[in-house]
Amino acid sequence: QVQLVESGGGLVQPGGSLRLSCTASPGTLDYYAVGWFRQAPGKKREKISCISANADTTNYVGSAKGRFAISRSSDSKTVYLELNNLAPEDTAVYFCATDPGLICTDGNFHYSGTDFGSWGQGTQVTVFA
Repeated sequence: QVQLVESGGGLVQPGGSLRLSCTASPGTLDYYAVGWFRQAPGKKREKISCISANADTTNYVGSAKGRFAISRSSDSKTVYLELNNLAPEDTAVYFCATDPGLICTDGNFHYSGTDFGSWGQGTQVTVFA
């Protein structure tokens, strides 16, 4: 199983931007669909975005549509999530994950956890006025 490390979180004012990274260590994210999730204090974890293994397909959920952008690095080691026009309600810990139960197809971001998935430790995003 690949190990994942998130980075790029921080403090930002409303309307600001951040770029989160999800890096495979060791190895690459070739052949893996990757999903981004977030969890705010006292709330359930929610899906945000996914990208297919070949990067042909991306999906965005809810308020991520039109504001966030997911992409892969050319060396296949990193998946990025660019967060734009951030608002206080975006404050959360952001996680990336791979899993055989993570499906990213046209119009569909499905996640069913299995024993073969990998999650990073998360990166904190705080949006404050």
